[in-house]
Amino acid sequence: MTYQRFEDLPVWNDAIALAEGCEDFLRDAKDHLTWSKRDQLDRASLSVSNNIAEGFERGTTNELLNFLYIARGSAGEVRSMLNFFARRPALQDFQSQITNLKSQAESCSRQLRAWADSLQNSPIKGQRHLNNAERTRHEQRKKADAFVEKINNALPIGHPAKKPSKPPRLSRAKARQPLGKS
Repeated sequence: MTYQRFEDLPVWNDAIALAEGCEDFLRDAKDHLTWSKRDQLDRASLSVSNNIAEGFERGTTNELLNFLYIARGSAGEVRSMLNFFARRPALQDFQSQITNLKSQAESCSRQLRAWADSLQNSPIKGQRHLNNAERTRHEQRKKADAFVEKINNALPIGHPAKKPSKPPRLSRAKARQPLGKS
């Protein structure tokens, strides 16, 4: 699946759910936390989705990767703070909420890592590097590949010209998509 908007990304939606869950926890545990710790968790949890969005909207794969790593770092910061809170005697009544939030943050981190790994060695530089000539070459290549595949599929099995099926090439947009959840 190709994503045209960051709002459609599963990892962005999971990161938003993490921020919402952290906001609920901060509201519930308000009387047991200092203002600075509440503020830090609030900012770190929202930073995950914000960095996914900013990276997605950038024009190059390298910029996207940079923001995915920042988002992953923020997810780690959220987990670290939640681990600290889990150790505090005053927050024992919130253990279930804290455990669920840690799992959500870890899931976001795994998804971001998988997406970054898939982009790491990609030959695709990003939308900013596409000029008209490159777009035309890309479209011609897609049409030629589709034509060859159509002819190959029409040949009977065992025909000497029939080639084994090849996995489809990633389009520029496909390379920007995240991998499924871990």
